[in-house]
Amino acid sequence: MPNLPEEKRIIETTLLPENAGKRLDQYLADRFTYRSRTQWQEAVSRGEILLNGKSVRSSRVLRSGDVLAFVPDEATLQEPFVDTSYLVLLERKDFFAVAKPPAIPVHPSGRFFHNTLLKVVEKDFGKVYLVNRLDRETSGVTLFAKDPETAKILSRLFEERKVEKKYLAIVHGSFPDTAFTAGGILTQDEFSPVNKKRRFIPDEKTLTFLHSLQSYSGRKRFAPLKKNQDFEECATFFSPVKIGRKMSIVEVTPSTGRLHQIRAVLCSLGFPMAGDKLYGLDDTFFLKYTKELLTEEDKKILLLSHQALHAQSISFSFPGEKDPIFIKAPMPEEFLHLYQKIMSAIL
Repeated sequence: MPNLPEEKRIIETTLLPENAGKRLDQYLADRFTYRSRTQWQEAVSRGEILLNGKSVRSSRVLRSGDVLAFVPDEATLQEPFVDTSYLVLLERKDFFAVAKPPAIPVHPSGRFFHNTLLKVVEKDFGKVYLVNRLDRETSGVTLFAKDPETAKILSRLFEERKVEKKYLAIVHGSFPDTAFTAGGILTQDEFSPVNKKRRFIPDEKTLTFLHSLQSYSGRKRFAPLKKNQDFEECATFFSPVKIGRKMSIVEVTPSTGRLHQIRAVLCSLGFPMAGDKLYGLDDTFFLKYTKELLTEEDKKILLLSHQALHAQSISFSFPGEKDPIFIKAPMPEEFLHLYQKIMSAIL
């Protein structure tokens, strides 16, 4: 087992103009909901929070451009349980791929540091370099490079859209019975109580196509983009695998790689994802989840303990090699069980 030096967790962020004028403790409680305001006040008192490199009081009023650093006392920070049972799908001398379980974040963030796929993999492989990222609850193919040069080569392939990524998604609703590309923009969902949620606004070509389909049972109207509202263009290809009365299975090929792209597009089109606390049937589940307040009834509505999005495969040509590389990951257990029920027309 490789012997890696002990790393210290330091998280830094530069405050944006919209955070100016807030008290430090209020900002921390709003932004990082895994601790209460009182707990963050205690962390500030312990010197775990630095503002522009210095210890400050909880009542300190923030300014745009302030640099906030979180240097926690590891003894006081308990990380949530994660599933560390990753599966090696392919290993070469320069890179390898694993099947990520749905209950583990890929890289350190928030409460998670040691309990992340990157840190777990490094216990077995030594220093590695993460190439592609998946959301915490998304399962499937995750690629790692064994050296910086290979990491640059593989990352460039993703940036230049020379890697074909295919996902499987299980959604609520009867999906359109024909394949189509949803083009449009992603922006913040100002109608949601969750700041991080995004919404999709289809372009005219996509809208015209969807409204021409008798089988389209999703939304007919989309709130327009507000003036000066930030947005990102995106394109996502959807191909139905199985259409049920209440639920559907869809194969997804994103042309762009935007944050929450697949989940946000499906939700906005009227097909919320099963198991998704943020882009599912009710986004208040996300707020309850962060405070560990989900009820048994909530969990029944969600159907899965994680969002039903699986990064099924990736394929690409490595520079200088003739044969293309194809990597496929098996479905995780909960996902597979629901998949089989829909394929059997039970749902």
